[in-house]
Amino acid sequence: MDDVYLTKAGYQKLAEELEYLKTTKRRELARAVGEARSHGDISENAEYDAAKDAQGLNEKRIAELEQKLSRARILDDDIPTDMVLIGATVKLQDVDSGEEMEYTLVSELEADYSQNKISVTSPVGKGLLEHRENDVVEIAIPAGTLKYKIIKITRD
Repeated sequence: MDDVYLTKAGYQKLAEELEYLKTTKRRELARAVGEARSHGDISENAEYDAAKDAQGLNEKRIAELEQKLSRARILDDDIPTDMVLIGATVKLQDVDSGEEMEYTLVSELEADYSQNKISVTSPVGKGLLEHRENDVVEIAIPAGTLKYKIIKITRD
């Protein structure tokens, strides 16, 4: 299996989610199953079936997180900033519109477009990798071609 590269913050977030699912959520779901069971015959009890399904999904997510965290490699703080690599924050300028934007390149697990965190496996992420400041990058996406100038590369 491949390593999973995460920032320190990304690792912490997944570890916290795992802890929540293993403690608080497990107890809540166990109570829900017990309550549904107390309502009578479980063979025709939709509430019981739903609670058991939720319990199964929770256990599946726990297993996924444990597996991913066991393969996690935390990104070093001393990654060079002269090239776009995973963990870099990249300030870009759209060559056509002049609009400026900033993205942080992260693993798929940490990607969150609302926080300007894009995956290194996304078309834009792939297109930016291994380029340097002042490079003009053309990135093919389903809607056409994006053309960005890399203004600045930093690490958080």
